[in-house]
Amino acid sequence: MALHFEAKEYKARQRAVRRELDKAGLDGLLMFQQESMYHLTGYDSFGFCFFQCLYLGADGKLALLTRSADLRQAQHTSILDDIRIWTDEAGADPAHQLRDMLESLGAKGKTLGIESNSYGLTHFNGKRVEAALEGFARLEDASDLVNALRGVKSPAELAYVRKAAKLGDRALKAGIEATHAGADEGDILAAQQAAIFSGGGDYPANEFIIGSGRDALLCRYKAGRRKLSRRDQLTLEFAGVFRHYHAAFMRTLIIGEPKKRHVAMHAACAAALQACEAQMRPGRTAGDVFDAHARVMDEHGMMEHRLNACGYSLGAKFTPSWMDSPMFYRGNPFVLKPNMVMFAHMILMDSATGSAMTLGRTYIIGAKGAEALSKYPLNLMVR
Repeated sequence: MALHFEAKEYKARQRAVRRELDKAGLDGLLMFQQESMYHLTGYDSFGFCFFQCLYLGADGKLALLTRSADLRQAQHTSILDDIRIWTDEAGADPAHQLRDMLESLGAKGKTLGIESNSYGLTHFNGKRVEAALEGFARLEDASDLVNALRGVKSPAELAYVRKAAKLGDRALKAGIEATHAGADEGDILAAQQAAIFSGGGDYPANEFIIGSGRDALLCRYKAGRRKLSRRDQLTLEFAGVFRHYHAAFMRTLIIGEPKKRHVAMHAACAAALQACEAQMRPGRTAGDVFDAHARVMDEHGMMEHRLNACGYSLGAKFTPSWMDSPMFYRGNPFVLKPNMVMFAHMILMDSATGSAMTLGRTYIIGAKGAEALSKYPLNLMVR
């Protein structure tokens, strides 16, 4: 089987979830987040774009309901023994087949947690599940139950994160080498992706972001390419990915002579990132990290050009986003813990002058502070 962890680690994760179910007074958990399924069983698929659900009972019963197209996927990539198939046909009703599965597992009349805040459970299907289970079981939202456990990584997971970071450094090197006046954005993007795939890495959970000229001010991917001018700016946001574990990076490269504005913006980003690093330690909150970011950016006169968040957790993520919780934003009370993996990004976008500057890298929270996983210095990159 294509398992990336030992069976005993999956079993330990399941026991941790069962302990949380007991604390919450829940008899079982209906999981629609692909990340939860991967975390607890190894099940690896993008089939969550259709209806599928993993059930874990407080009694340890474990079963997956999915489509026939994912039967062998589950058999090959997971530790699952009980795999049920809902029928693709006119008038198909997977929610009622979920109810049938739950009844066979002794869940009738029980209180069940459900991951309602999930890309894998559309509003349409959520209403069908609620209707099918009305009078059968009591549902309580438990969207963050597994997420909270996934946030703290095991030694085996951290080994994958470090591998992802090495692949990210390879991608950064490839991107730098491909960047010059006249270079096509497509060639730069291809060089980065090739560095990761040739190193044994995986697809990212969302598109790499690349933009030059005024498009360097964008924080999202968009279709379309251009060639770099003799004096230009290029923003790259990407991630090394290994076994779905992500290590994200963000840099703005300057082509030709940097403008004074670029130099000032880079100085603000570097100082703010270092201030954030000082706050990324056990016992500090996600809000503390953002406050450090905002304070330094504002001291550099960049208040109107910064964002209202400056990073987030990373882990094994699936499309459409590699972003995980918690996020660094004002007032977030989430307390950081050892062995969390966090991405801090300093982003400045000055629309008035058309200038962009970004600086970001991934960290492991250690017992005493943050360990930067990229080996690249934080200097301004000029090509």
